[in-house]
This record gives sequence, structure tokens and C-alpha cells, in this order.
Amino acid sequence: MAEPNWLLWARELQGISQTGLTYARDPFDKERYEMLRTLAARMMAEGSGLPAGKIETLFQEQSGYATPKLEVRVGVFDKDDRILMVREVLDHNKWTVPGGWTDVNLTAADCAAKEVWEETGYTVRITKLAMALDRSTQGHQPPEAFTVTKLFFLGELTGGSPTTSLETSEVRFFARDAIPSDLSTGRVLPHQIERLFAHHATPTLPTEFD
Repeated sequence: MAEPNWLLWARELQGISQTGLTYARDPFDKERYEMLRTLAARMMAEGSGLPAGKIETLFQEQSGYATPKLEVRVGVFDKDDRILMVREVLDHNKWTVPGGWTDVNLTAADCAAKEVWEETGYTVRITKLAMALDRSTQGHQPPEAFTVTKLFFLGELTGGSPTTSLETSEVRFFARDAIPSDLSTGRVLPHQIERLFAHHATPTLPTEFD
């Protein structure tokens, strides 16, 4: 499912304004970039139905050269080739593979292992980057205000036991033919889970990217 043009245009305008405000020295240029940021917020508000002021505040919090945000997700499998999934509290207890935003001072792989531990109680060794995907090309819903690159890793179980957290209400392993239908589609999609199973079955598959 392609993202709407208004979202793509608003994102691009926001990115131009953020980068422009980072490097502009002329006060008149800064004023123009601020106007562009306001226009991007209004455009996104018109398309999303959210208050323009709230969106502009979100945009104002961004600084530096505009780059995609980075998210990690992890496919962890047990001895029966079942995949580890959690119910995500912040999305109406829908199911996803463990993961989240990357943290500063940690590698992407470190963040992936950390997310698994925090959300499931299991420790893992990250063994492979299976996919690096632009969120906007995948059909995730709802759409994000910013561009996001999603990194899907494979992780090998090394210890721990199923433990819920503030973010998760249930931790379970699922067979390939028993994946829950109520997925947190902002976080993971059925075809991405299917590709994680494929990479688990054939570790020599090359990393997929778009």
C-alpha cells in the first residue's frame, strides 16, 4: 500500500526546513525555513486530521541534518523453529516480533539484543542482519511522520525465560502456520515475518534491502 502524496511531500518539506535551519546563517533564510516548517505541519495536519500546532511542535523538536530514524526488529527462534513474539501494550496488545528504536552509544545489534531482553526476558546473540527496509515502502499502518529505516535481525537464544514488561503483556513462540492475525502493523507485517522464517531456515540468504 503506497503512502499518500501529502505525507511524502510534508516529510520532504520538513526535512528541507530542518536541514536548512541547521546550516542557515542569514536571518531571512532562517525565517523562510521556519515558514516552510509551518507549511509542512499544516500539510500533514490536513492529511492526518491531527492538530497543526501539535505537529509543528514535533517538527520544532528535530534538529541537525535530517536523516531517517532507525528501528530494529528481531526474529528469535526456538528449537522447534517457532518465532518469538510479544503483545505490544502501546498498540492494543497486538502481536509483533520484539524491537524498538535504536539508542545512542549502542550499535544496532546491541540495541536489537537489548530490546529482546527488555521485552521478553530472553537473552540472545545477534547472528545476522536479514533485512534493511524503508518503512514507507512496506505498507505499514498507520504511517509515520518521519522516514524510518527498519533493520530486521536474527537472534540466537542464549538464556532467560519468558517475562513481560511495561511494554509487553504476553510472550510466546509461534509456528510458521500459526502466526496471530492481530498484528501490530506499524511494527511488523506478515510478509516480513515470512522472510524472517526464510532467513532462519537458510542462513546463507543474502541480506535484503530496498
